[in-house]
Amino acid sequence: MAKDERIINIQHLSKSFGDKKVLDDINLYVRRGEFLTLLGPSGCGKTTLLRMIAGFMQPDEGSILLDGKDIAGVPPHERPLNTVFQRYALFPHLDVYDNIAFGLKLKKTPEDEIDKRVRKVLKLVAMSDYEDRDVETLSGGQQQRIAIARAIVNQPKVLLLDEPLAALDLKMRKDMQIELKEMHRKLGITFIYVTHDQEEALTLSDTIVVINEGKIQQIGTPTDIYNEPVNAFVADFIGESNILKGRMIKDRRVAFIKHQFDCVDEGFGEDVPVDVVVRPEDIYFTTDPAKCQFKATVNSCIFKGVHYEMWVDTDTGYELMIQDYDPYPVGSEVMLYIDPDDIQVMKKERRSNVLSGVVKDEETIRIFDADFPIPNDFEPGTDVVVDVPFDGVELLDNLDEGVLNGEVHFILYMGNHYHLYVKTEDSDYFYVDTNDIWDKGDLVGIKLLPETIKLSKKDEND
Repeated sequence: MAKDERIINIQHLSKSFGDKKVLDDINLYVRRGEFLTLLGPSGCGKTTLLRMIAGFMQPDEGSILLDGKDIAGVPPHERPLNTVFQRYALFPHLDVYDNIAFGLKLKKTPEDEIDKRVRKVLKLVAMSDYEDRDVETLSGGQQQRIAIARAIVNQPKVLLLDEPLAALDLKMRKDMQIELKEMHRKLGITFIYVTHDQEEALTLSDTIVVINEGKIQQIGTPTDIYNEPVNAFVADFIGESNILKGRMIKDRRVAFIKHQFDCVDEGFGEDVPVDVVVRPEDIYFTTDPAKCQFKATVNSCIFKGVHYEMWVDTDTGYELMIQDYDPYPVGSEVMLYIDPDDIQVMKKERRSNVLSGVVKDEETIRIFDADFPIPNDFEPGTDVVVDVPFDGVELLDNLDEGVLNGEVHFILYMGNHYHLYVKTEDSDYFYVDTNDIWDKGDLVGIKLLPETIKLSKKDEND
């Protein structure tokens, strides 16, 4: 790509608030004229990133280049950018016209130029007959249009939008998505858009940047992000998914739900643990025994407006979600198949909890500033690697019974068990497989099951 196609180039950007690292080594470029969306759950760092681009915050490390020039220290009002906020921040004492014209008047733009540009953007946002209206008499969607008009009337190189549709009801939000897409097409300027709404990101974007815990998880087109997620977080966050433990038998052959399937993936090796994603619309019903790959029993069937959502119990003890235009009654025994193209194989991010510890005595190892009862044969003071399988972590309702306390941070259903990310008070993580049902935000006590743990000297693993 030619350098002049990159209007914004973000290099090694990091930001912390106290001990919490909100953005961690962000590297990202934005093409000129692109509609790029920063997508992620609340608290992932996406709004902080947008505010640093706008100039409302300064990074701790790294740089933001605009047209090849570092804009560190350039105040927000001197950057050729404008921001549209979730709360529209319109001036209640000014009418629609004067709200839009406010920035131009501050710049002492000639009156005839102001009038020409205000009327042009009013037409663009379909509000031509509203210039004399009091902004407080407008609906939420109309106020949002005026907020956008006020931003684009300044002819910014980049328009920054921070969850601008979040306060609107569902129908109005969908209508505004169409209008935003059309505005972007007509204006031809760069849009950087922040949202936690996956459908909104898929609808609007040329490029989606998925962020979690201050790190970029994946960058790609909406089609790439949906069809080729790089990890379980992205697969779970973008749309509905069946995410399952699998094993790569060989190139183009993978096993999951205790069946083997042809796939299109290569290069994982042989007999290698993997994660597998199958979208619910990609599991098909058949009446042809020759086509059937596995059987199941329907345990629920709910009409979702466009399709039916069904949960089925497979003949091997897994539960899968299926979406289909035709309903199958609860209790129905069905035959199912999955096309090779519809199976997405992903490398496992980790296979166990690999932790650093220090031996205190023959019965105790210190991990994450807590003393865990783990029998060992090492000398006190020895640095060790503590390998704990996902099912070797026990979570307890009673915090006092845990060696360490944590909070359930992320939950992934994997067909026959739950995979949890449990965040400790010091922001360390335990990854846990369990059949128990927990909710995000639950506080839990943490114990380790000594009989599942493998220990080794740290220097032997370096």
